[in-house]
Amino acid sequence: MTAAETSADALLGQALVEEATKKSGLIWVQGEGPARALWHAWHDGAAHLVGDGPGEQPLAGLTDGGSAEVTVRSKDKGGRLVAWTATVTELAPHSEAWEAAVAELKGKRLNAPDGERMTGRWAAECRVLRLTPRDARTDLPDASLAAPPLPTSATTRHAAPEALPRLLLKRKKR
Repeated sequence: MTAAETSADALLGQALVEEATKKSGLIWVQGEGPARALWHAWHDGAAHLVGDGPGEQPLAGLTDGGSAEVTVRSKDKGGRLVAWTATVTELAPHSEAWEAAVAELKGKRLNAPDGERMTGRWAAECRVLRLTPRDARTDLPDASLAAPPLPTSATTRHAAPEALPRLLLKRKKR
């Protein structure tokens, strides 16, 4: 392979990472520990995450200066499209980079409990991370990479009420 072909492959890989990550609502991120589905915003050549605060997504295993494996799914089919290795950088609250990232993240945050005060809460109680791509891999693995769901407190603890199927069927008949 010539140097020009290698350079062209690297540019195509970067373009695929950027476009796929921009369009995907979730990315799978694995730092030190299991992979997690995280919402993000793409800004200035990197994926940005906010979390580790009350009511926000957990960013366990992602440390400043560390690395993470990011897998991006196809928006239309939901399957794995591209994977890339990222350098993790924690942005200092109210820095220029933090303000720019938070402006993008604010528009992507759904159902925020505190609306306009959200960015102040993020500065005081949360971490904002920048995942900068280092390399991209478009080759698909032979194995499925399926994993059991992570334990969570957000599960149904009781069986569905017996009347629920009847109630649902009545709505459809109307």
